[in-house]
Order: sequence, then structure tokens, then C-alpha cells
Amino acid sequence: MGLEGLMHVKKALSSLNSKSVREMSERRVRVALHARSQESFQQIENFFLRDLSPARRRQSAVLLTRVPLSPGSQPADVQVFDEQIFGEDALAPQGVLVFRPHHTQHFVSQALKTHSDLGVSLAKSFLPFRRPFIEKTVAKVARENMIFSLTTALPDVIPNIVELPWAVAEFASDTAFLTMNQVRMAFLIAGASDREVGYLEQKSEIAMVIGSAFGWRAIARQLVGKIPFGGGLIAKAAVAYAGTKVLGLSLDHYYSVGFTYTREERDRLYGEAFRQGKQAALKILRFMRPDLAAKFAAEAARQPIPPALPPAALEKRPINF
Repeated sequence: MGLEGLMHVKKALSSLNSKSVREMSERRVRVALHARSQESFQQIENFFLRDLSPARRRQSAVLLTRVPLSPGSQPADVQVFDEQIFGEDALAPQGVLVFRPHHTQHFVSQALKTHSDLGVSLAKSFLPFRRPFIEKTVAKVARENMIFSLTTALPDVIPNIVELPWAVAEFASDTAFLTMNQVRMAFLIAGASDREVGYLEQKSEIAMVIGSAFGWRAIARQLVGKIPFGGGLIAKAAVAYAGTKVLGLSLDHYYSVGFTYTREERDRLYGEAFRQGKQAALKILRFMRPDLAAKFAAEAARQPIPPALPPAALEKRPINF
């Protein structure tokens, strides 16, 4: 692990403050429920409080209020309507959340989309929102890191096709940006998982992210050098995607069940994510420069899936994800 690379990472992390994520996690999200019957109220409440322990169920139940609100009630952050108010098949006004008991997956997706600023607190307080929020976060950060890897390699090919969380020019290396983005992801996953958020609170996880980062980047650099005609750029972007996704899934698994993936499980997840990353990278190139995509795709197709992490990086990780 080079000293220069560590300095770049340190500088990047100095601009990343966990305070904002901690505040999102600590925010008490208030949900107002609209329904025409006691049975419907109970059905919505049971969904929100599903799978919680009795003690945690009592804590989260305080955040749900039946409309009309009682005198002195705090204004609600989220308004949820039972489907009977609009009809089973009727279209609700834009931004209105309608709870349909047979389409709860769509309801959760719409809630997280409509109230993106409340995703952490919704996931922390109500389990039905937790896994979808974390999966969405992991997918978003993995895609950002994949696009960043392509953008820095081909700055004249992919200009401004996505809003990355920080300006590309601010970072001295891919490692600094990708590592900082992964640490940000670790903060969000911890907050959504009802865990403490911060560098000290997550010191083992953060040390693992930083320690493994240079292993992922070493693999990516080797791929660029070994594959001719630029095909290694696709594999490099796929490594950024796969490394980030496996890290996010590993953190989620650890916070959810208290233990980590086996090496075999991690390798399987990495292989699947690497293939997804290659497809996503090629899709972006086909949109911007189909001539380059065709040439790169032929070489990338022959590239075998690289190892998930070099042994040295595995040995140094404080948490055995």
C-alpha cells in the first residue's frame, strides 16, 4: 500500500463528514395514516411494524399516527392513504402514497422515491423499508464507482452523463474517490441498519474498506495492462462495480445477522457482480461511442472473472467479510 495512495485517501476522507448521515439516522420520521376503517388502519400499522421485537415495535409505533391527528400532534413527514380512499385501481395524485396490501413492494419503492431524504430514517424505524433502501444504496454507489472508473479513463467519451456526488477533478486518484464513496455507503448502511454511524463507531468496517481498496485497484490496473485495445477499461470498471457491490452486501449481511459471508459465498456474489458491471459499462459506451464499445466488448468478453481479492488484502482485513 503506497504512501502516496494513502495520502490521497486521507485527503479525500477529510472532506467526508459522517454527521449528515448520523443526523438522518437520528431523525424521527412521523407517518400519518389515512383509512376509512379500524381494520384498514390496523392492516397498515401491522405492515410498518412487521418483524420488530416487542420493545422495538413499541418505539416505532409512536411514529405512526392515525388521521385525524390528535391535538398537539407533530406534523407528519409522510402521508399514507389506504387504497379504499382512492379505489383499488384508481390512480392517486402524484406524490401521494397509497397502501395496497397486495402490492407492498411497489408501495415501499414509491415511498423511498418520493421521500428520498427520509430513506435512512424509514429504513431504521421500519423493517419493510430496510432491505430495499440498502439494496438501492448499494446499487447506486456501485454504479457511481463504475462510471467514475470509465470517466477518468476516457474523459472525452463520457462527459456529464451522470451526476456524481463529487467533482471528478477534485480527486488525485481513482482509489481516493472509490474508497470515499464506499465509506459513505458504509455510513448509510449502518444508519439504515440501526447501528452507530461514524469513523470511530465503525472503525473496523472503515479499516476494512481502506485496506481492501488497494487490492481491488491493483487487480484493476493489471487488467488494463493485460488486455489489448482498451478492453481492460471495461474490466476495470467492472471491478469497481463488483468490489463496491460485494462490500455493500457484506456490510448489510454483517449488520443483519451478525456474521459474515463465507469465501465461497463472497466469490459467487463477486462473479455475478463482475458480469453485471461489464454489461453496465458496455451499455454506457454503446450509448456514447458505439464504435469504441464494439471494439472493447470483443476483448472484454474473453476476460475471465478475476479473483475477488488478493490474499494479502484478505489477511489484513479486521472483519472477515
